[in-house]
Amino acid sequence: MRILLCLLPLLATGATQPVYRYQLDGTRSVIDAKVSVMGLAQKSAQFPRMNGAIVLSPSRLEAVDLSVNVDARALSAKDKSVEKQLKGKDFLDVANHPQIGFSGQRMTMTGPATAIVDGTLTARGVTRPARLQVTFSKAPSSANGRDPVEISARTTIDRRQYGMTGYSMVVGKSVTITIKARMVPN
Repeated sequence: MRILLCLLPLLATGATQPVYRYQLDGTRSVIDAKVSVMGLAQKSAQFPRMNGAIVLSPSRLEAVDLSVNVDARALSAKDKSVEKQLKGKDFLDVANHPQIGFSGQRMTMTGPATAIVDGTLTARGVTRPARLQVTFSKAPSSANGRDPVEISARTTIDRRQYGMTGYSMVVGKSVTITIKARMVPN
């Protein structure tokens, strides 16, 4: 009986799964969106202001909790007329919808440092399912909660599904979103 009582604290601590919380380092992260124009060229825009967090457990990676919020008003493009159009009512309508958000609820590992994160993307007040293809700088199963986590992610959306229907004869429907993010322990 005495041995069992001594083992109970060890069994209880062994059953606890470590959970690590990270915060998005907005100064070292960037989101880029590209779209085809007239099928000949691509236009891109960057989103320099964002915040977010990720909660993960190296032993239960499928139960990820990821959130990223982007300040759409801060969108920048090399061509200022393109920037103005993207911020306007035909596209992001930042006056009425200043935030873009992604919430990831499930992660499926496809390799030691690659995964698919399923969640939802909200833009222009429309929320739809979205899937990110993610590459970690090192295997998330080796996360220790002390070192930063760097990820790159990519997804493609149909802008029309979010109410961005302007210039449909000139601007392509598919928008490729690329994310380079640095997450620091929180």
